[in-house]
Order: sequence, then structure tokens, then C-alpha cells
Amino acid sequence: MKEKRAVLQRVMSRLKQKYNISVSETDYQDLWQRTKLAIVTVSSSRKATERELQNALHFLDSFPEIERTITDIEWL
Repeated sequence: MKEKRAVLQRVMSRLKQKYNISVSETDYQDLWQRTKLAIVTVSSSRKATERELQNALHFLDSFPEIERTITDIEWL
């Protein structure tokens, strides 16, 4: 679990530094091989929001130790 936490903290920290987003681990905290991240951003422009989220997801995919399997996007 320590290794998972170290990887997640590094990834989440870099996402927050690089993009105008908030990110949190929201599920599967007790499983070492799985997690669920919530990435949130706010903007007055839907297009800017979509671009920021897509860039953040692309950046997330660049980590070899992370495999994204399901992506749900919700608009409020």
C-alpha cells in the first residue's frame, strides 16, 4: 500500500501543479492494484473546461504505472 500511495501522491501532485484542477482518490483505498480518481475543474467556458480535462487525462496516461480503464465525465 505504501508504494501505491507514493505513486498516487506523485501523480496527483503533478496533475494539480500542471493543470487548473482538483484531484482526489475517491474509492478503492484499500486495494493496492486499483483506485478511483475524481478530477474536477471549473470554468466559464465549456470548451476551456473540456480542453483542460483532456490535457489532464492525456498527462495521466503518460505515467506507465497507471492504466486508465473507465472515464466518466459529468457536467453541472
